[in-house]
Amino acid sequence: MPVHGEIWTIKELFTYPNEYIYWSIQIVMYPFMTGLVAGSFVLSSLYHVFGIKKLEDIARFSLVFSFALLPVAPLPLLFHLQQPQRAMNVMMTPHFTSAIAAFGIIFSIYGALVASELWFLYRKHFVETARKLAGKSDRGLVDTVRYWIFTALTLGAWDIRDETLRQDEKAGRILAGLGIPIACFLHGYAGFIFGSVKANALWMTPLMPVIFIMSAVVSGIALCILTYIVTVELKKWLVKRKQRSQAARVAAGFERARQEMAGVELNVIRTTTGYLVAFLIAAISLELLDLVFRGYTAVKSWDVLRSVIYGKDFVHIFVLQYGLGNLIPLILLLAPGLTIRRTVLAVMLVLFGVFMMRWNVVIGGQAFSLTFMGYMHYQIPIVPRDFETLREGVAGALIVAATPFVLFWVLTRFLPVFAPEERTA
Repeated sequence: MPVHGEIWTIKELFTYPNEYIYWSIQIVMYPFMTGLVAGSFVLSSLYHVFGIKKLEDIARFSLVFSFALLPVAPLPLLFHLQQPQRAMNVMMTPHFTSAIAAFGIIFSIYGALVASELWFLYRKHFVETARKLAGKSDRGLVDTVRYWIFTALTLGAWDIRDETLRQDEKAGRILAGLGIPIACFLHGYAGFIFGSVKANALWMTPLMPVIFIMSAVVSGIALCILTYIVTVELKKWLVKRKQRSQAARVAAGFERARQEMAGVELNVIRTTTGYLVAFLIAAISLELLDLVFRGYTAVKSWDVLRSVIYGKDFVHIFVLQYGLGNLIPLILLLAPGLTIRRTVLAVMLVLFGVFMMRWNVVIGGQAFSLTFMGYMHYQIPIVPRDFETLREGVAGALIVAATPFVLFWVLTRFLPVFAPEERTA
């Protein structure tokens, strides 16, 4: 049986016989997905905690999307583990001196917190839907199942008076405030794991957790903007489709609703991209500060790091990450006359830039031998030949990337992500 990592590792010059690129694409996807969880929650908290009214429409959307991303965060680790059936040991046996065990504790607390905030936010919807289904005289099988689901979701709390709803809102605001540091710690610990590895010269830096947190907020906001635009555009297409099948009088009402949706969408996107630009500038500044500090201090390992950063991985770092993933999106977002199409292109490039940052940290950190005289190159398995190359290749990464969108679609069947007036329109 080949050594784990031998399939996709190519060695150059002098390396130790037992050295391979053990952490593959799934370990790149792991901090990327956890960053999306934290970033989308921070976006929702900008409204629920800080009261930024212009983000009200996208705040509910991003909170539900963060909950859909949450179960996917440990999925790359399960794909990467040789014994995935032991993964629950992290959750069942708390250990306060292990960074990996800390993930189980923080993950559980964060999941319970987001679920509680969603319950307070949607409790009125649960009660109203359950009562509406209970009053239907001709309930079919589907409506009966929905009735029992929404009845269970109320948890027996049927009071929806104004005073009670204000208490729900206050509780949700408190949970959102508590969730911000927990969400940051959830992703910051991933940077802590890399930054605390003393044997790796590229990873060992106290700025690593802060860089991970800031880039996580950037990626989460970017993905929420992209998903929000796609969802609203789909809604407008459905409205336009109904318009074609209705009479002219009704069609005028649909057209007016579609134009109002377009105006609301553009205002929300412009406001949200402003915060995206601010966090993106902060993330770029921290990464460049770390790079300048390494060059200035020039420790013993700087020679091999310089050969990797400015030589082997020059295209990955300066062309793909900083150029295509950071500089071009900044220009697109800061240029006057921002449009939806330009925003979509910019946020897609931002997501690509954050992914390349994770790639350069995980893969680039394993690119040089501990002898400082050899290099290793990673060839990601594109066509799966066996189960190993399936879960550790492109196919496994695509499964991880697609799963949160499926979960998000399921959640929207029970948690409406748009305001009631928008659903009516």
